[in-house]
Amino acid sequence: QVQLVESGGGLVQPGGSLRLSCAASGSIFSINAMGWYRQAPGKQRELVAAITSGGSTNYADSVKGRFTASRDNAKNTLYLQMNSVKPEDTAVYSCNAEVRRIGFLSANSYWGQGTQVTVSS
Repeated sequence: QVQLVESGGGLVQPGGSLRLSCAASGSIFSINAMGWYRQAPGKQRELVAAITSGGSTNYADSVKGRFTASRDNAKNTLYLQMNSVKPEDTAVYSCNAEVRRIGFLSANSYWGQGTQVTVSS
């Protein structure tokens, strides 16, 4: 089994910063791509940032220049540094990882439970 656990969400004022973490644990052989997604009330889930095992990143246009995704492969942990946050960044943020389990040849997609981020004064 593989578990993804997010942390770091909460209430932040507009213009402030927040750092999210996503720790993967379990019978992990390797992790390929990882990503942060978010879903605001009444809206579809959208990709916020993706990062490959080599560290290449891709961002949604709405967060470019403000958010930074990074990962610590030794700790199987994904991060999202959120700066200059805006009220429209309010959403449930979830992490996703393509994980190859020990004893398996292919990878599967796993999701965390999500963490709420609220940007409000």
